[in-house]
Amino acid sequence: MMPRNLVFVRHGESEGNVANHASRNGDDSYLTPEFRARHTSDWDLTPRGVEQAAAAKEWLDREFPDGFGRCVVSDYRRARHTAGLLGIPNAEWYVDYYLRERDYGDLDAHTHAERLRLFQAVLDRRAAQSFYWRPPNGESMADLCLRFDRALDTFHRECADKDVVVVCHGEVMWAARLRLERLDMADWLRLDASKAPRDRIHNCQILHYTREDPTGEATASDRLGWFRSVCPSDPSLSSNEWQRIVRKKITNEELLESARR
Repeated sequence: MMPRNLVFVRHGESEGNVANHASRNGDDSYLTPEFRARHTSDWDLTPRGVEQAAAAKEWLDREFPDGFGRCVVSDYRRARHTAGLLGIPNAEWYVDYYLRERDYGDLDAHTHAERLRLFQAVLDRRAAQSFYWRPPNGESMADLCLRFDRALDTFHRECADKDVVVVCHGEVMWAARLRLERLDMADWLRLDASKAPRDRIHNCQILHYTREDPTGEATASDRLGWFRSVCPSDPSLSSNEWQRIVRKKITNEELLESARR
């Protein structure tokens, strides 16, 4: 059985977030030789990231005042820093490298202009099919989902009827959405291409999955049947509303139609 509540928290804004955003806008000043020599796992939070973690702490304190039965965190520095700032009562953290950020391989430690110059053909292939696209010496989203399943198996085996919090990364949380909500390829491609703020996963955004009907109209399920997306530092960026998870099933005719499309 799955946990009673499974809560994912993305880390706060990191040095890498700032450097990469600036580079996409033509400013490569953050990408010094010293910065580029560091592995992505060593990027820490910015002051803004610390503030975002404080907002996430307030939300968790209100929604889960007694804390969690299991606390799990990615081994990357920015995730560990965020987790410590959440101040969860009596927390004993499990550090899990299966929850590390997606590996972008040879694309890491390059400026945006360098990526376009050196890897244009590779990036063009991403535009054709982003789910199965794998950066050189990196991971596809499909690869990440398989890795995420290892952590999910542990939650299923060891955390039934517990409340579980996981502090990790944006791409890992996309893997959670894909696996827990059973999103199909059309869902993924639409969300991956969307520029709408509520279709993104922002720093310190929270995805909350539960087996208990938040409306009180149905009995608890063996599966995680409802979820909500909350961005505590700026609620306008998230939907904040409970949604029922509907696992899609399709007919023979729908299969054929999708193949024809």
